[in-house]
Amino acid sequence: MTVRVNGRVVTPTGVVRQGCVEWDGDRITAVAEYPSVRDGHWILPGFVDMHTHGGGGHTFTTGDADEARAAADFHLAHGTTTLLASLVSAPFPLMRAATEAFAPLVDEGVLAGVHFEGPYLSAARCGAQNPEYLRDPSTEELTELIELGRGAIRMVTLAPERDGALEAIKLLTGQRVVAAVGHTDATYEQTRAAIAAGASVGTHLFNGMRPVHHREPGPVVALLDAPTVICELIADGVHLHDGMLTFATATGGPDRAALITDAMAAAGMADGEYELGGQAVTVADGVARLARDGAIAGSTLTMDAALRHAVTAGIPIADAARMVATTPARAIGLGDRVGALQVGLRADLVVLDDDLNVVRVLRGGSWVD
Repeated sequence: MTVRVNGRVVTPTGVVRQGCVEWDGDRITAVAEYPSVRDGHWILPGFVDMHTHGGGGHTFTTGDADEARAAADFHLAHGTTTLLASLVSAPFPLMRAATEAFAPLVDEGVLAGVHFEGPYLSAARCGAQNPEYLRDPSTEELTELIELGRGAIRMVTLAPERDGALEAIKLLTGQRVVAAVGHTDATYEQTRAAIAAGASVGTHLFNGMRPVHHREPGPVVALLDAPTVICELIADGVHLHDGMLTFATATGGPDRAALITDAMAAAGMADGEYELGGQAVTVADGVARLARDGAIAGSTLTMDAALRHAVTAGIPIADAARMVATTPARAIGLGDRVGALQVGLRADLVVLDDDLNVVRVLRGGSWVD
């Protein structure tokens, strides 16, 4: 049975101010003008969060399937219809256990995949990653995880300057796993070598990276300058100044800039004491920081809040919609399934009011309670 929603529809080519989206079952069947509509709510594609550690008091980082399901439900209520479960640096047994626990959730469609942010990261740029667990990339570990996950492993973030990093990138990309550059003290040249080896994502650009210098551009410039790389950006006004957010978006364009939450369990929760990767985190005024040294420890962001922040910062809503849906979907190899209001894709959409607050969420052709 065909179902329709009317409003200001944000498509891959722009805004249809008097438009409609139709779906039958779990597939979009039409996106068209609907002249009888007079404005109405905004209709955007379902959000795609390629980097989140938890939310609603629940975490992905312990590898617990019930926690993961609850965290995914929390973000779904905020418009995120597709997400990766991001872990932080951990011992290999936990990485194995999380892969086993989350693979059935990927098969079920609760998760779009698993993202290992670490442990193959720079100690000098570890941020809130636990330095106790950092180590050089291991192709043996990665091979075991990929085989164990049966397609569940979607992305791995690593530092290209670590021994064995280029071999790991080649292994990952050869197995259709996205290799991301992040938490890195790499030089411009080392980063370009990682891109040449197949790295295609910059993990939360600027954060956890060697800063830009006019005589050593470092990873930020190498990633922004590479047409094959999509750069993650955390639009919460804490991780990035709005001027840097708009600069990076203008430089790479909305087709190469993906908004992420990098959320941890405290997203949607009250200020207080939390945990991330075995480390104590204090949340005050909605900002999460490590108790030991004050390093920013993920965020309390949701994707609808990231969208609102980006638009307030001056990014047009059509571009921001690409950045919260179309671009991240393409970054993780799902652009032919989700991420846009386009005929044939899964019927995922978010209905927003004039202030861009979530009114309703549709996932797979069904409205979310």
